[in-house]
Amino acid sequence: MGTSVQVTPLSGAHSEAPLCYLLQVDGFRFLLDCGWTDSFDLSLLEPLKSVAPTIDAVLLSYPDTIHLGAFTYAFAKLGLQATMYCTLPVHHMGQMYMYDHVLSRKAVSNFDLFTLDDVDTSFANSVQLKYQQHYQLQGKGEGMTITPYAAGHLLGGTIWKITKDTEEIIYAVDFNHRKERHLNKTVLENFVRPAVLITDAYNALNNQPPRKQRDQEFIDMILKVLRAEGNVLLPVETAGRVLELILHLESNWAHQRLSYPVALLTNVSYSTVEFAKSLLEWMSDSIARSFGSSRENSFLLKYLKLCHDRKEFDELPSGPKVVFASMASLEGGFARDLFVEWATDSRNLVLFTERGQMGTLAKKLQAEPPPKIVKVTMSQKIPLTGEELQAYELEQRLKMATETEVDLVEEVGPNSPEAKAVTGPLPLTVAEPGGGVPLGVEGSLATNEIPSQRQILIDGFTASDKTAGPMFPLYENPSDWDEYGEVINPEDYRVEDTEMMDYQSSQQAPVADVEDNTDQEAEAILADRPSKVVVKDYTVYVKCALYYMDFEGRSDGRSIKNILAHVAPIKLVLVHGSAEATEHLRQHCVKNVCRDVYAPRIGETQDVTSDLCAYKVRLTERLMSSVLFRKLGDYEVAWIDGEIGSQESEGMLPLLPSETPPPHKSVFVGDLRLADFKQLLATKGIQAEFAGGVLRCGDAFAVRRSGGSQQLVIEGPLSEEYYKLRDLLYSQFYML
Repeated sequence: MGTSVQVTPLSGAHSEAPLCYLLQVDGFRFLLDCGWTDSFDLSLLEPLKSVAPTIDAVLLSYPDTIHLGAFTYAFAKLGLQATMYCTLPVHHMGQMYMYDHVLSRKAVSNFDLFTLDDVDTSFANSVQLKYQQHYQLQGKGEGMTITPYAAGHLLGGTIWKITKDTEEIIYAVDFNHRKERHLNKTVLENFVRPAVLITDAYNALNNQPPRKQRDQEFIDMILKVLRAEGNVLLPVETAGRVLELILHLESNWAHQRLSYPVALLTNVSYSTVEFAKSLLEWMSDSIARSFGSSRENSFLLKYLKLCHDRKEFDELPSGPKVVFASMASLEGGFARDLFVEWATDSRNLVLFTERGQMGTLAKKLQAEPPPKIVKVTMSQKIPLTGEELQAYELEQRLKMATETEVDLVEEVGPNSPEAKAVTGPLPLTVAEPGGGVPLGVEGSLATNEIPSQRQILIDGFTASDKTAGPMFPLYENPSDWDEYGEVINPEDYRVEDTEMMDYQSSQQAPVADVEDNTDQEAEAILADRPSKVVVKDYTVYVKCALYYMDFEGRSDGRSIKNILAHVAPIKLVLVHGSAEATEHLRQHCVKNVCRDVYAPRIGETQDVTSDLCAYKVRLTERLMSSVLFRKLGDYEVAWIDGEIGSQESEGMLPLLPSETPPPHKSVFVGDLRLADFKQLLATKGIQAEFAGGVLRCGDAFAVRRSGGSQQLVIEGPLSEEYYKLRDLLYSQFYML
């Protein structure tokens, strides 16, 4: 019986919304990605709410917000408790993304959707896998294997393969077929005829210019602005494509010996680069070779200044500079602040390297023609003062009083003397802001009629005249003693060098500098001081240059079509792309890739169960004794002729030896790349060159693939050279 497979988009279908899909394989429920937008719109998570508690496993492809942004919130608030599977870079960089979101928003607002602790808790419930590591699920998922493969696009980017019996399900979105400075290309082309392929149509209508041309235009545009005394702002994601852009600028700054400051301004800039230094084995072959031969780490950056707050950024040398700042959507973070500051200067440039998310400020600015005026809402935290501070403190005292009363009543019971002592008519006294007589909670006067020996203040409470004096709990802290006296810990008396330096610098600082706090210092204080959020709307007159250049690291439309034709899945599911791009790719694939192409909408469950039926058979000992296995990589293969028995045992049919096995044609097992075959011919003294996709061997022979299939054809006259060429070709396969 075939494996049952259903796909249900929860987000990111017929649109460029974040990616999130429910995949059910024989009742086991996978969540493929769990994305969100930078605006954190809760309405986008409505389809996820109902299914989150039922998820059995989460597979994450990339560390950016549109692929995993909702994972922490779903884990903390929606009941998602399934184990998350990802690669090590996705785990580390994904945490950096979510840390940056929390820190950026808490600095200017009362952000409470999730906390840094929620990020740590959610990512702790994960399993990190290596590329091509076969991980067998247990429990409900027993019998299924998940395997991550390189996808390109972002560091640690993953194509997931889910295997159940003879069925292979591939989830491959946002892959990149081009090799880049810090990443190898995708391995999707190595898969052939999977049962189901789930892929995206995001770039189906886009074609990219040659990489060298794009890279040169990028540098030329930046230098033109810098030489005209302008600043360049590149809104980027926290730990994604910015790594590729940094290496690009580093190499050009070194080659041209430029001195313009280049800064990375995010809340986690230090951690991002440190993680990149430690993840070289996940990067391109060129980076690995460079480190292996000369121990040169490509992310030991010489020209990039790391800044994790505005104070460090403002200390950079004055004059034109290049700044990578988060967030790419301009919905928050330092990039939004710098845009508002720099947009009014015609010398400056805002250079977008990826398409803006729907409904964001970045998307508005990338419109054609670009807007001249935009409305921007800015928020700021300022400390409470005067009457606002007194009102806040009163509210906190009332809250503490209520919590203490509730806790005591729950502990000793509502009718106990202790509970009655704190539930009298005058439990709390608070002085009026202008002085005068203290007021009780209910506004009545707190008189001095209680005897003096009864006027005992307990955390703001006045004891009732009917109760005895309160008894405070006694907490003893016994010390350890030996024959020399009390045992001490030397670490308690050690002063760290950094602490001493901070103390000395604070003692030497002029009084004026201490009193004249900057905005950045005030923001740092707000974390511990009562504060309020002030929201203001600004009208920004956009006089700076706005430009978009594709550095997203995704395959373009032409490459996607070629790759899908090569993979040739039995069934194809298209997700994540505009309605126009999805329909365009669907029509193309129906004609050129496979017959069954689906494009389900949000909430629509598409059954993509294979039409083929698979049965489990048990090989008898008599049959196994006559089988000759041949080694094929990590596997052993053999050809078996047998007859299926009729009596089923433990869900399997017996396979019996055939009395008169019919002859069969030779079967060639393996996959040969013509480029590798060309190198083999060179070692044998046979000259071979590619011409129009055909491998020309000598003057009379050619080796080519037949159509889009895996069949190899040798063309040429029958001769000794022909048979020699055929034998070399056969030697690259296992023949059964």
